[in-house]
Amino acid sequence: MKGLALIGFEHSVYTRAVRMALHEKDLAYDYDEVDPFTPAGQAALVGMHPFGRVPVLRHYAFVLYETAAILGYLDDGFDAPPLWPKGAKARARVIQVEGIVDSYLYQPLVRQVFSHGIYLPHLGESADPETVAAGLAASGTVLDALEEIAGAGLVLNGRDITRADCHLAPMIDYFAALPEARALLEARPALAHWFGSMAERGSFAQTRPDFMDRLVGTD
Repeated sequence: MKGLALIGFEHSVYTRAVRMALHEKDLAYDYDEVDPFTPAGQAALVGMHPFGRVPVLRHYAFVLYETAAILGYLDDGFDAPPLWPKGAKARARVIQVEGIVDSYLYQPLVRQVFSHGIYLPHLGESADPETVAAGLAASGTVLDALEEIAGAGLVLNGRDITRADCHLAPMIDYFAALPEARALLEARPALAHWFGSMAERGSFAQTRPDFMDRLVGTD
């Protein structure tokens, strides 16, 4: 134990991104499940996250939130294997992918396609088909941008695992759970190859929410 504790929500793609990094670096950690969508969860996050979100990492007395910051801290603060590639170009691509994920991918692919196409129906709540359609329509530009990066091979190559892989994989996993979305992914061969390689990693399987295996299987 290295004094690490993660506060997260199992269904959160950002929590899973941090958990994947912890697994890739073989770091032991305590885990506290907190649902930020409940009053109890919000109460538990007081003093740790001013915006009431997850994940939050504690390392002894040091408390850190924001996924990109946590991933960077884990990589800088602990031993190999590194999740930060060598070379200025590859490192720039990692930062670029993380920016694409947070700025352009999360809303259409996760909040629209996955939430309304898979997650809300799973919870028995009402979902909006038009929101799914809007997310699918917006996903093409995002997937094309990632396809270009994956095709170049500096990152998202399925071999050299970086923070970008951990940041992106949980969101693509959710997105691809919908058959129409999976078809869009598979139309981008470099990105589809990357995702297939990630799906075979222990960090991916060990952090996948149980409900995903029940809904869409493990293929």
